[in-house]
Amino acid sequence: MLSACGGGGGDDSGGTPTNPNAIYVNAGADIEVLEATDVSLSGSATGNSDGATWRWSVTPSATITQDDNTVADAVFTAPVVTTDTSFVVTLTVTNSSGNSDSDTLNILVRPVNVSPTAVITPEQEAGQPQNTYSAGSTVELSGSASTDEDAPDSANPIAAWEWQQTSGNSVLNGIATDQPSITITMPVETSAQALTLTLTVTDAEGASDTATVTLNTLSESQTLPKVSAGNDQAVFSGERIVLNGVASTTVSAGLPLLSEWEASGSAGMVRDADTLSTYAIAPQVDVETQMSYTLAVSDAFGHIVYDEIFVTVRPMPVPLLNDTGVTVQANNTAYANTQQNDFPGQDGQRGGDVISAAGFLEKAGRGRAGFDFTKLNSNGDEEDDTSQAWSCVRDNITGLIWEKKTGDAGLRDADNTYSWFFSAQNGGYQGPQSTSTASCTMTNCNTQAYVTAVNDQGLCGFYDWRMPTHQELMSIIHFGQPSGVMLDDDYFPFAGTLAAGEDKLWYWTRMPSADGVSGDAAQNAWALDFASGLDNFLIKSSPARVRLVRAGR
Repeated sequence: MLSACGGGGGDDSGGTPTNPNAIYVNAGADIEVLEATDVSLSGSATGNSDGATWRWSVTPSATITQDDNTVADAVFTAPVVTTDTSFVVTLTVTNSSGNSDSDTLNILVRPVNVSPTAVITPEQEAGQPQNTYSAGSTVELSGSASTDEDAPDSANPIAAWEWQQTSGNSVLNGIATDQPSITITMPVETSAQALTLTLTVTDAEGASDTATVTLNTLSESQTLPKVSAGNDQAVFSGERIVLNGVASTTVSAGLPLLSEWEASGSAGMVRDADTLSTYAIAPQVDVETQMSYTLAVSDAFGHIVYDEIFVTVRPMPVPLLNDTGVTVQANNTAYANTQQNDFPGQDGQRGGDVISAAGFLEKAGRGRAGFDFTKLNSNGDEEDDTSQAWSCVRDNITGLIWEKKTGDAGLRDADNTYSWFFSAQNGGYQGPQSTSTASCTMTNCNTQAYVTAVNDQGLCGFYDWRMPTHQELMSIIHFGQPSGVMLDDDYFPFAGTLAAGEDKLWYWTRMPSADGVSGDAAQNAWALDFASGLDNFLIKSSPARVRLVRAGR
């Protein structure tokens, strides 16, 4: 603690004061102190100091502690500063007669600077000893961990950065060296070498510190290629395992790179095993099985590096829903019948359709892609002879039995159309019993009348035919059909003929639509277009085709 006490001040005339009640103050001599130091203040007064009160103040603002204003003692606490800073301290004294006087002193506060600490954090290369790098590789050197204990701005403790290289082939050409971090490229040479770099950091008060790091770079012949076999996966038996490897080298003398995939004992065989991007078919398993695929990459120096992925193969469960029929895959610009590893997870890489293409989908009947259908004759018996007539189709996946349409201009002709009409469960509006636009062999061409007529006939020996739900009708759409009606026409011929200028082949579902409600009554119902695979809601008076269904799981 420093102290300042009085002297001088008041009347400088040297004569006798003319006012016997006057008071004359001396705040003390000017002083210099270090930041965060306490300074004792003790002024003095002459003349009439009876009942005097003492008040200290300071500009700019700082802390002055005065416990008793009847005495001259106080304490000035020097604040923390970054540069030399002058404070003007004023002492004002007032006696019991109301007379007062003031005097000032100057306190110069000097900063005490703690030097910063420079820290270099080099990025490490996987598989190499610390601070050792392949020739031609890039390395980030970060100085962001550098600190300054007494920084005025703790979020930005360093005011200036300077990177320099003191040994080895120059790697700083063209690099901004006044940044917290730099990224350098290790030299490519026939011999290994060491590079030494320094970082000098300067704080806001001008103090600095320097850190040094040595980086060891391998020769081009010591530098190994890099390999990645990709990500671990989980698939069902018969699905495609994406083998999308990546291989590279940072030295041109190591080219060309040769690759080879190898499957573990029970793993499925790799197609084109000497290609980085390829695939394998997951083998048939009875229980969940883990297997591996290893990618080996060799360079011109004879180095061989390996990476491995693990694949969990699960038995294909008994499907309860049909797949879509899509087996093609897409890239950014087109569809293709080849594996598209750069666009994984597509419909054409997963599910029953792909498993069927691999020969691993056991079917009770037949059908394109992953579909599994069985023909039924007029008595409802299975008709395996493809040359024989059939009247219904059983979907062995969903358990649904479907009406086969005809082309005989009769009751079940594919080009008959109907309005949507049901006297119950109709969404508040039953629909019209007949319209001038619908066309069929019945008096009233509507859906309910058609269900009744088919049940009266006992199609395939069954009397419980009904309209399909939205999901049921969509389950037989073959989205993989390249053209024409989106159905397997080996089992569903006579799907309907598009009239001139018509591009929709609408089939009604049993479900009213929440779209188009008027007065809490659904004016529309859902339909599916078997020309495009799209669904939409139609006004119930619209003419559309019908394919009845029964049973199901």
